[in-house]
Amino acid sequence: MESKLGVGTTFHVYIPASETGLPEVAERKESSHAGSGKILVMDDEEIIREVAGEILGHLGYIAVVCCDGSEAIELYRQAIATKEPFTAVIMDLTIPGGVGGKETIKKLLEIDKGVVGIVSSGYCNDPILSSYGDYGFSGIVGKPYSLDELGKVLHDLLTGGGSLQQ
Repeated sequence: MESKLGVGTTFHVYIPASETGLPEVAERKESSHAGSGKILVMDDEEIIREVAGEILGHLGYIAVVCCDGSEAIELYRQAIATKEPFTAVIMDLTIPGGVGGKETIKKLLEIDKGVVGIVSSGYCNDPILSSYGDYGFSGIVGKPYSLDELGKVLHDLLTGGGSLQQ
């Protein structure tokens, strides 16, 4: 440490190098649920959209994110018009002050009867979650998202596994 009145203080820190080197880092396990396609993620929370986008990218998907149902419906229409449709749509059930998943899936089904809609929520007490198929959803995924769960839901739905509940 060096210090001079009125000038300031400088600290010098010396850290010895390790004689053994760095430990081997285990290779990241490749997900057995990797896929491809374009997935639309609708959620009002920016952090959820970011995490979902990163997870989907890691799984091999292209993620497009939006913050409410009105925007999701418009993006879905545009994707169909440009002949670059979405493979699936993951929708937050509740969007405070906006259009949530229940209303959005109704509109998407009017646009495309074959839409693969996945309802998502951090709450487990809504009746839609226990009977999501009755509302037009193909599957369900809970929040917070995990790589394995999201990958499995998408893989099962997109490879002919039918409706799936997690």
